[in-house]
Amino acid sequence: MEEGTSKEPTPCVGNQDDYDALQWDVREGCEVRQILDRVADKWSLLVIAILESRTLRFTELRREIDGISQRMLTVTLRQLERDGLVRRTVYPVVPPRVDYALTPMGTTLHTTIRSLVTWTEEHQERIAEARARYDARADAEAGLSAEPASAGR
Repeated sequence: MEEGTSKEPTPCVGNQDDYDALQWDVREGCEVRQILDRVADKWSLLVIAILESRTLRFTELRREIDGISQRMLTVTLRQLERDGLVRRTVYPVVPPRVDYALTPMGTTLHTTIRSLVTWTEEHQERIAEARARYDARADAEAGLSAEPASAGR
């Protein structure tokens, strides 16, 4: 079993009428938190996005995802398969052939991911501007605090 998950995760307490979006955030064993941790990590998002329109072999997936290690791709695919988002098909040939595809549930998640990517694309310039303002302010504040005490004498 994967570290950080339990066989029987605890459901978030409450029902739709008293739902608090932060309730899952404070309890490590909460199933919603575990699922969000999985599907929101950068490698899972990329794998789901790439598999949206096609079935790929491991090496093809690895070529598509710049910067992912073989180990990290293996771990990510296993986790997504465990969660029912990716289907792994092994063909009994030599050498072995293994294909990966999104399950129907994984495809529904891709729709949500596409919305997130669209939002990011629409706001990337404003985010870059906000980052530049923040960095300039932080640099200015760091410069003030870095002045030697004797500078004013």
